[in-house]
Amino acid sequence: MQVTETATNGLKRELKVVIGKDEIEKRFATRVENFKGQVQLKGFRKGKVPSAHIKKLYGRSIMGEVLQETLDETSRQAIQDRNERAAAQPKVDLTEDKDEIEKVIDGKADLSYTMKFEVLPEIKLSDLTALDLERETADVDDAEIDKGIKELLDRSVSYEDEDGRVAAEGDRVTIDFVGSIDGVEFPGGKGEAMNVVIGAGGFIPGFEEGLKGTKAGDAKQIDAAFPEAYPEQTLAGKTANFATTVKAVGKPVTAEANDEFATKLGVDSLEKLRELIKAQIQSQHDQLTRAKVKRQLLDQLDKSHSFELPEALVSGEFEGIWQQVTQGLEQAKKTFADEGKTEESAREEYQKIAERRVRLGLVIGEIGDKQKVSVTQDELRRALIERARAYPGQEKMVYEYYEKNPAALTELRAPIFEEKVVDYILTQAKLVDKKVSREELLKGANDDEAAG
Repeated sequence: MQVTETATNGLKRELKVVIGKDEIEKRFATRVENFKGQVQLKGFRKGKVPSAHIKKLYGRSIMGEVLQETLDETSRQAIQDRNERAAAQPKVDLTEDKDEIEKVIDGKADLSYTMKFEVLPEIKLSDLTALDLERETADVDDAEIDKGIKELLDRSVSYEDEDGRVAAEGDRVTIDFVGSIDGVEFPGGKGEAMNVVIGAGGFIPGFEEGLKGTKAGDAKQIDAAFPEAYPEQTLAGKTANFATTVKAVGKPVTAEANDEFATKLGVDSLEKLRELIKAQIQSQHDQLTRAKVKRQLLDQLDKSHSFELPEALVSGEFEGIWQQVTQGLEQAKKTFADEGKTEESAREEYQKIAERRVRLGLVIGEIGDKQKVSVTQDELRRALIERARAYPGQEKMVYEYYEKNPAALTELRAPIFEEKVVDYILTQAKLVDKKVSREELLKGANDDEAAG
């Protein structure tokens, strides 16, 4: 194999690779011999088919496989021999001359191709001990626990039907209804013995309000409009009439916060329930603390590193971001103007985000490589289990997907690797804890994480 560098510009490389026809013929002969041991043709014993006959029947097909395999192997080897790391899959170009291609296939010419690729930049890491980070922490107070108890009580509310009760906010109204638009019933617009809690927001705007003041036995015509962004396009923005019959009205009955209530939830006592809620809230605080200190860390790493970025990586990252943004706008039936932006300014904004993500990804990767950070099979297995749990009833399908697509495991491995590198960086940085209130901890917690 002969490799000649034909162009270099920053991170961009262009090489010409030539594999002699003798090498191609050697690979071809080896493949034919291997094929002989597998193929079984009528009139021949297995493994005894003459090579000439194999070549006559399958020669072009086998040569095609040999050439593809040779391209893959030699393109990787060419980069490896130069001690370079490609930022993305190299672009390999063969001659478009059909006669020349036929000569290669017939074993009468060398295989020659050009490959273009970008290399990963050399990264000079900044001093991690110079990172100055402030870690906000918040205690869980009784008021937060009381709020958690109240939310459980609200979710555990039951209803008791009362004869003659007039429906009001918070009541449960049991109804039959038939919906129509311009006098024509529409699919999905009919229901029997449906329970509607007034004020819960479970139906389209105006419908629950229309039930106020009714009682069991009442018949009422209720007009309500479907939102403009309603998923069913044939109903979006249209006003419907619902012929409604009230079957019953029930008053809400709220449980009391006591040991009996805790027991119904599977907890020994109210005290134990409060401890569980406190632990849950503390876990939320810890996640917020981690997210905010990580954001500081990434911001400082971004500012302290400057190097040329591979265009292919930035372009791929931008396209992924841009697709999400445009799809989101499309689903919300909005435009960039609705967001107070132009498409041009949005592109500039997301281009910078893409550049930041690529830069930080390379820095995190470099730190991890130097510190020999790795992701264990147990960690990967736990991540796969968590991913499968996100799709109840489809766990087997998720497992099979990752078994058949090993490359997809990268999306599970990457965040684990990143978190382990962040853990290492935190051991090196100057880290000062600061006690804050829950409200202060929440400030900025929902900011968009540009690092990705």
